[in-house]
Amino acid sequence: MSSQNQKSIGDQELALLRFVSDAGRSTVAQAVEGFGQPRGLARSTVLTMMERLRKKGHLGRRRVDGVYHYAPRTAPGAAIQHAVRTFVDRTLGGSITPFVAYVAEREGLSDGEIEELESLLAKLQRERKKKP
Repeated sequence: MSSQNQKSIGDQELALLRFVSDAGRSTVAQAVEGFGQPRGLARSTVLTMMERLRKKGHLGRRRVDGVYHYAPRTAPGAAIQHAVRTFVDRTLGGSITPFVAYVAEREGLSDGEIEELESLLAKLQRERKKKP
């Protein structure tokens, strides 16, 4: 499923997607125990979230011995990129300038984060120079 067809994902859903991705696969019971209980979420809430993620194309499920096992169909990073793209398009009218200004002014950026941002900017500049 292409990222353009994916529906937006909420913070809690993204956290659950990360949990399932880290585990490699998860049953509802495993997700309730490892993800839901520490957050005070009921089994029905975790099941609903897993089904939403499945319907949005982020999780797949397979029945094994009568129990559904959910596995990631997309990486959490892809879901994060989609969420950021949706935020920029809907909230910022497609302009990334306010977002970049926020990042630049944000306190507590680590040296690694700054290096990663510089690397991304350098990559963008190289790609622009290649285009006629």
